[in-house]
Amino acid sequence: MTDLWGPKKEGACPCGVGDSLEACCGPLLAGAAAPTAEALMRSRYTAYVLERYEYLGETDAEALREKFDRDETAAMVEGITWTGLKVVRTKEGGPEDETGEVEFLARFRHQGKDLIRHEASTFQRENGRWVYVDSVMNPKHPPRQVEQIGRNDPCPCGSGKKYKKCCGK
Repeated sequence: MTDLWGPKKEGACPCGVGDSLEACCGPLLAGAAAPTAEALMRSRYTAYVLERYEYLGETDAEALREKFDRDETAAMVEGITWTGLKVVRTKEGGPEDETGEVEFLARFRHQGKDLIRHEASTFQRENGRWVYVDSVMNPKHPPRQVEQIGRNDPCPCGSGKKYKKCCGK
């Protein structure tokens, strides 16, 4: 059983899908290609949880791989306990796509405080495999447009009545 933040049952994969590690992110951590950008992002989160930092470098885009430092990554997250993952949104990144974006919230505990990392990560295919390209922290989305309905406009429910005589009562 999982909630929006990750596994609840013993032995569930840290990424929160609910399957066991062996049935979920385990094969990716062992070298299998991720089928989607989201699957790669989830496996990268799992690598953080399991302190498999080499995997992060292996799944970086080629331009990033040269600069990756496993020890620097380990030091950056020292003292952090990852406690849950929630995917907010995906854009493309499917089995047939060449690029994709995954927006997520990663919950963690650091120095006695519960915190959340909000990130939108970009992925692309290199040599047929999904790789991490870059990310934006705390992404901003355009504000929603709310359409104002006048009292004498037709009701949006489709009844054919004026709004004020129907749903606008």
